[in-house]
Amino acid sequence: MKHHTESLTKSAPRTLSDEWSLLIVAILISSLGLLNLYSSTYNPSLEQTGIYFWKQVLWTSMGWVLALICWRVQSFWWERLTPLFYVGTLILLAIVLGTGKSAGGAQRWLTLGSMNIQPSEISKIVTVMMLARYLERDWQVQGLTLNQLWKPALWIILPFFFILLQPDLGTALVVFLTSVTMIFFGGMHRKAFLFLLSSGIGAAFVGWHSLLKEYQKERILNFLDPARDPLGAGYHAIQSQIAIGSGGLTGKGFLEGTQSQLHFLPECHTDFAVAVWGEEWGFLGMLFLLGLYLYLAYLGLEIARQARDRFGLFLNLGIISLFLWQIVINMAMTMGIAPVVGIPLPLFSYGGSSMIALFAALGVMLSVSRRRSLF
Repeated sequence: MKHHTESLTKSAPRTLSDEWSLLIVAILISSLGLLNLYSSTYNPSLEQTGIYFWKQVLWTSMGWVLALICWRVQSFWWERLTPLFYVGTLILLAIVLGTGKSAGGAQRWLTLGSMNIQPSEISKIVTVMMLARYLERDWQVQGLTLNQLWKPALWIILPFFFILLQPDLGTALVVFLTSVTMIFFGGMHRKAFLFLLSSGIGAAFVGWHSLLKEYQKERILNFLDPARDPLGAGYHAIQSQIAIGSGGLTGKGFLEGTQSQLHFLPECHTDFAVAVWGEEWGFLGMLFLLGLYLYLAYLGLEIARQARDRFGLFLNLGIISLFLWQIVINMAMTMGIAPVVGIPLPLFSYGGSSMIALFAALGVMLSVSRRRSLF
C-alpha cells in the first residue's frame, strides 16, 4: 500500500492562531465537561455533592498548565527521551499488575499518597511517540515490509498485553487502533497489509476464547442484543439510549436530566458522560460538542501538515488518531452502535489520569509547531 503522508507534508504558511485555537478549543471542551460533571453528580441532599467536580477542576487546571509547559519544550527532546518514557511506562504497567489498586474487577491504578494514577493512560501517549520515532527513522517510500514491521509490532504488543491483562479492553483497543492508523498512514507494502489483516482476524479468534473475561464477552453479546439481559449486562446501553433519545432537539435543560438525577444511568460521570449531555442539551448540543472535536482534529492536522520533520508529522497524526478513536468508540457505545468497553470521552469525562495525559499530549503536539518556528 502506498504511503499517505505526501499530501500532508506540503508546507503551508505558519499561523500562531492555529496553535492557540487548538488550545482554546481543548479548554472549552474540558469546561463543558466540568459543567456536565456538576450536573451528573449533583445531589442537594448530600453534603459532599461537589467532590467529583472539584477534583476534576484541579486535574483540569493541572492539565492546562502541563500543556503550556510541554508546548515550550522543543520536539527533538521528545524524540530523544521517548525510549526512556517507553521503558518507564512498561515498568509502571508491570507494577500495576503486581501491586496495583483493584476496583470493579480490574487492577489499573497505582496509589501515590492521596492520588491514584492510571499508567495505561500514559502508555497511550508514549506508544504514539515510540511509533512516531520509528516511522521518522525507518520510513520507506515504497511502504514498510513484514521484515520492517517487527519493531513497531513489538512497541505495540508490549503495552497492549500489559493493559489487556489488567483487564482494560477499551484502552488496549485504543492503543491497537491508533497504532494501526499510524502505520497505515506511514505506508505498508500490500503483502504486509494482507498478512496483518489475516493475523488480526486470527488474533481476535484467539482473544475471544483465551484472553477476554466473561464480563467482556457479555458486553459484546449484549451489544448484539441488549434485550437479552436488560437488568444486567445490557442495562448500561439501554439506559444510555433512553437518556440520549429523551433529550430531543434542544434537551431538557441543565440539571433537568431524569436519567442521571434519578440515578437510572450508571457511570454517568465517566464512560456515559455524553449521555447526560445529550439528555440535557439535546441533538443540537450533541452536534455542537461533536463540532468542537472535529475542529480540534482539523487544527491538529493543520499543525501536522506544516511539521518540519517526519517525527512531528507522525506524532501529530498519532495524537489526533488517539483522540478520534476514543471519541468514536465512546459515542458509539453510548448510542448503542458499539459494545460497552469502558472508554471515557477525551477531555470531557471524569478522570484525572486521562485529563492530565491528554492535555500533555496536546502540549507535545503543539511543540511540533514550536520547532518549526525556529527555521
